[in-house]
Amino acid sequence: MDKFTTLTGVAAPLKTINVDTDMIIPKQYLKTIKRTGLGKGLFSEMRYKDDGSENPDFVLNKPAYRKAQILVAGDNFGCGSSREHAPWALLDFGIRCVISTSFADIFYNNCFQNGILPIKVSAEDLDKLFDDAERGANATLTIDLAKQEIKGPDGGTIKFDIDSFRKHCLLNGLDGVGLTMEKRGKIDEYEKKAAQLRPWI
Repeated sequence: MDKFTTLTGVAAPLKTINVDTDMIIPKQYLKTIKRTGLGKGLFSEMRYKDDGSENPDFVLNKPAYRKAQILVAGDNFGCGSSREHAPWALLDFGIRCVISTSFADIFYNNCFQNGILPIKVSAEDLDKLFDDAERGANATLTIDLAKQEIKGPDGGTIKFDIDSFRKHCLLNGLDGVGLTMEKRGKIDEYEKKAAQLRPWI
C-alpha cells in the first residue's frame, strides 16, 4: 500500500448527501477482483449519459476537476452495501482523500485498508471547504497527515482528528498484510520451532 504523508491536489466538490457505494461504483463493475481499471466506472451513472457520452454537468467531467485527488463530499458518504470496490474505484481514478462530516463505518474502514484518507470535519468546516473546492483549478488543498491539517488556497488551516493507529498505518503504508509482515521474524521463528516439535506436519 502506498504511504500517505502529505497530499497537495485539486479538490472536487460533490455536495450530494447519502452517496452510497452503488453510486460510487455500480453493481455491473463488481465482477472483477482486480483493484485496477475501476476508475472508469467511478460514479458512472452520474458521469455518463444513457448513450455513453459524458455528462458535462457532473463535477469530475469538468476540465478543472478531471485530475482531482481530493473529494469534498456531502454527509454520510459511502453508505449502502459493503463493497471494497468503492475505495478501489476512487483510488484508481486518482482520489487519495475524501472529506465529509460523516462516513458509513464499513466504507470508512475500507478506505484505510486501501491507502485513502477519509477525513471527518464539522459542518462549518465542510462549508468552508466546499467554498474552496468551487474555485475550480485554483481549488488546491494540502493535506498534512502528520500534522492533521488541511490547508486551503487562501492559507487557512483546518485541524482534523484521526485514530493514532490508523494514522500510523497510513503514514507507513501498512494494510493488514503489511502489519502482519512486520512480525515476519517472529513468524519464521515460530514456524521453525513448530517444524521441530511436529516434523510430521
